[in-house]
Amino acid sequence: MTDSAAVEPDFVALTRGGYDRAAVHYVQRFQNHLDDRPVDRAMIGAFAELVANMPTPHVLDVGCGTGVATAALAAAGLHVTGIDLSPNMIAQARQHNPGLSFRVGSMLDLAVADGSVGGLCAWYSIIHVPDAHLAAVFAEFHRVLAPGGVLLLAFQVGDEPRVLTDFDGEPVQLTFVRRRPEVAADLLSSSGFRVHAEMVRQPDDDAAESTPQAYLIARRAA
Repeated sequence: MTDSAAVEPDFVALTRGGYDRAAVHYVQRFQNHLDDRPVDRAMIGAFAELVANMPTPHVLDVGCGTGVATAALAAAGLHVTGIDLSPNMIAQARQHNPGLSFRVGSMLDLAVADGSVGGLCAWYSIIHVPDAHLAAVFAEFHRVLAPGGVLLLAFQVGDEPRVLTDFDGEPVQLTFVRRRPEVAADLLSSSGFRVHAEMVRQPDDDAAESTPQAYLIARRAA
């Protein structure tokens, strides 16, 4: 990270602190959330097949949380490293996914070489990135992906953010930025990506979802 970027944005510290406090509760609520989400698993599977054809099959799961998507990608045969801001979430990921690779890091500075990964998954992690910083995040994704590399995004659809101040009794300050898929797709296109697939599913009939869910697969332009 350059000297000019040494002071991290406020949202980074708030997100890290919130998930550090919520990590144990997060495991209890969401560790098995893919089990009854066949459409979500299908998008992860499609992404994995696309990456498997890359000369560089290494994948980063950025904002990996407790490693649910990381484990799904590994089960699909990919060499994957999970990265998350929160040391406590990484500790939970290592505990629940022994044998997989996890480390603390930021999507603003991924600390890997240019063009060194074939795929990057951001499974519900850009949801904490304010609009003013999203172009910088996409630029970092573009930097680390090899030409033709595959990007998978998952996020909630909407126009207004949700601010969470309590997570199962733990005080947090987490902002969930909801976006329109076409807005994210336009920014991807202007950031050097070609959108390959776009899907929106309606919220499941449970307390965990209140908005449609969007999934975008894009490739870094050659």
